[in-house]
Amino acid sequence: MAARSDDPARGGHTVWVLGDQLNRQLGALRDAVPGETRILLVESTAKFSSKHWHLQRAHLVLAGIRRLAAELRDEGFAVDLRRAETLRSGFEAHCADHAPERVTAMEPASWDGLRLLRELGVNLVPSEQFLCHYEDFARWAEGRKRLTMEDFYRQRRQATGYLMDGDEPCGGRWNFDQENREPLPADGGVWPVPLITPLDDLDREVIAELEDRCWGAPPDGVWPTTRSEALRRLDHVIAEVLPVFGPHEDAMSSANWHLAHTLLSPAINLGLLTPDEVCASADDAYRSGTVPLASAEGFIRQILGWRDYVWGVYWLWMPDYRGANELEATMPLPPLYHGTATEMRCVASVLRDVHDHGWTHHIARLMVLGNLALLSGTDPWELTEWMWASFVDGAEWVMLPNVIGMALHADGGRMATKPYAAGGAYIDRMSDFCGGCRFDRTKRAGDDACPFTTLYWEFLHRHSERFLANHRMARQVRGLDRLKDLPETLDRAVEVRRRLGEGTL
Repeated sequence: MAARSDDPARGGHTVWVLGDQLNRQLGALRDAVPGETRILLVESTAKFSSKHWHLQRAHLVLAGIRRLAAELRDEGFAVDLRRAETLRSGFEAHCADHAPERVTAMEPASWDGLRLLRELGVNLVPSEQFLCHYEDFARWAEGRKRLTMEDFYRQRRQATGYLMDGDEPCGGRWNFDQENREPLPADGGVWPVPLITPLDDLDREVIAELEDRCWGAPPDGVWPTTRSEALRRLDHVIAEVLPVFGPHEDAMSSANWHLAHTLLSPAINLGLLTPDEVCASADDAYRSGTVPLASAEGFIRQILGWRDYVWGVYWLWMPDYRGANELEATMPLPPLYHGTATEMRCVASVLRDVHDHGWTHHIARLMVLGNLALLSGTDPWELTEWMWASFVDGAEWVMLPNVIGMALHADGGRMATKPYAAGGAYIDRMSDFCGGCRFDRTKRAGDDACPFTTLYWEFLHRHSERFLANHRMARQVRGLDRLKDLPETLDRAVEVRRRLGEGTL
């Protein structure tokens, strides 16, 4: 793992490429010239040991780093691919060996990463992995009494021109959510098949290095580790997936782990694809008539709206946001998240998908995994850490707002005006999970009562004073007065939480 023998003389310029910036056309790397610029890539052993990573997540990063290093060497660059305990020690060893006059890097996506590179005196260029830089987001947010993704999204549509017809949104509407919330088709549906890249010797080498300290199924070629393979998937998504994406994007299935989701988030988060080229492709497909407006809008909303909004609030509220726990939730993460068997069919199905693929879509994350943690009072940071390590598109900037703000309402409503709490009825409406489950989603009390339904009503009871003051929750809280079996429901909730903690539910 050393630089080439034709390495430029000591001194000169180094471009440091981080492990989630794997694109020759991003930041300082875009203008780098072979023979004039040295490239630094660091494999941090501490990073790969810092969490119990899903094997596919760890493989994706490590294989991506090594493939980019090989591509840059083939282009003629002197590449210092260095294994070190930490990024700091790798940087310091590089400087000791090569004495660069200056080191340039694109801004990291994490708060700790940016602080580190500033401490090291690295010359930073702005991040190009988002359509709205966090400083621009802060300017947009300044002076607003309340931040909402919808307001941000509309402003960004106007600023970028995506799905705009002059000053107005295409189709005369900003939002097609109602068209994009259909339940799973009665027959289960027929869904596009993801592309696969056959594993090669590099993949097998990386897997062999990681498998003893990671968990989950090994990679099967679904997730790209090069830009060329990511671009091939983008073409496939635009042609085969996006035309049918929208209507059932909130549906969940026990028989199909991907439905019509694009599966592009890991490639975007690692820099293999850029959000502008992805949004532009979707916009072009709508304008050419190959993708319905509702599907194009739902997809662009996830990237231009939600992804950039999550990144913006992460930077706006860090570092204190990590410790938010307004609902005072302290229950340890239930053992079922770590593989203990469960009779809850919805949870078992979603966790099987996470084990097999390191991925499940946003509604399964929010309304099954997140909802269970919310209702049971699970510690926010424990769920954040688990999701960060378990998903192939995981990162702190992604998981903190989505878990702390959306899933667990641990920020007290800064991110979402109400908690996304639901009983078994919602899961039954949007999936095929409840059929054949040993629990009855209509029951609150008794041994066969659905844990989600039981915990939903106990959650409202536990936080009734807080949520009576919330205009979006008050009606649900007042519904407690109509429950003749409330005492039995609360007793059942104690049993459910005990068994969750024991891993016997």
